[in-house]
Amino acid sequence: MCEAGSAVSPSVKNGSEKSDPAHPGFPFADLLAALEAAGEATRLRILALLAESELTVTELMAILGQSQPRVSRHLKLLVEAGLIDRHREGAWAFFRLAESAIALSVRDGIVATLDHTDAAIAGDKRRLEAVRAERKEHAAAYFARHAADWNRIRALHVAEARVEAAVMALLGPKRIDSVLDLGTGTGRMLEMLAPQAGRAVGLDVSPAMLGVARVNLDAAGLKHVQLRQGDAYALPADVSGFDLVILHQVLHYLDDPARAVREASRALRPGGRLLVVDFAPHSEEALRAEHAHRRLGFAQSEVEGYLTEAGLSADAFEVLLPAPEDAARLAVSLWIGADTRVQGDFPLRSSFPSSREVA
Repeated sequence: MCEAGSAVSPSVKNGSEKSDPAHPGFPFADLLAALEAAGEATRLRILALLAESELTVTELMAILGQSQPRVSRHLKLLVEAGLIDRHREGAWAFFRLAESAIALSVRDGIVATLDHTDAAIAGDKRRLEAVRAERKEHAAAYFARHAADWNRIRALHVAEARVEAAVMALLGPKRIDSVLDLGTGTGRMLEMLAPQAGRAVGLDVSPAMLGVARVNLDAAGLKHVQLRQGDAYALPADVSGFDLVILHQVLHYLDDPARAVREASRALRPGGRLLVVDFAPHSEEALRAEHAHRRLGFAQSEVEGYLTEAGLSADAFEVLLPAPEDAARLAVSLWIGADTRVQGDFPLRSSFPSSREVA
């Protein structure tokens, strides 16, 4: 019985607490398994490290000062508890915090409350910075080996600053909760768009390019971005439900660009958008002979045909022409395709202009 004058919470009735439909809570067994997995010294240290960066077994061994079997056993238990994810990248396996609700609750409710001045946590952080520095050296070496080729290609087309400004203008102010960048390369599109997205994933077929992207995103402080090795022709089953999917300077490398657009469309949520950025038609045969370009640009109607075949509406098109004073010779085109499926009770419509040219 309640004491006279005491207040009874409106959430309590007949001695039972009502559930919040927005936060239904976790099954007792699942929460207990997660807490048991997190409640061990090394595993808690691992969770704190993975909250900062994706890491391999080798990198965790170096930071924790523990053997491969011991580290692998801890990782296995954390994966089984649903707190971390494992994904392959070439010959390596990377680990990161899972995106499940229970993993995010452990991150925000336990890991985030750790005292980062604690000797063990601070020591791990120092060793993590050493791992990041080594990554940066490897990425810089790879970039140096290919910088001349990339610089030659960049000199051929309109300035990247113009392209990036056009991307932001074309996407407009519409909120982007989740973004997927296919063929992420150096991760530049994620650097631009991930800060406003709760979920951000970059896929690339090249482990070396993912290494470059990982360094760039670390430097930008984007801890929530996930990088994975993947093929634009065959996306992993769990890569789906995105507000925005990007194919930035990817299609000209592919022998079947229409297939990549169809696969990208599968990753959209109802009402989501696909952004395609690529060269307008050109005659620079050297790009095919020396840089493995399969296609010498795309006409507006060609990519719009791909979008239509993929079940998307071609909502916007823009072409950036080289300025007369520029040495650049190649124009860059941008397309927006929109998923026309209905979400909830109302169809999602776009208000983008049909097309325009920008000199």
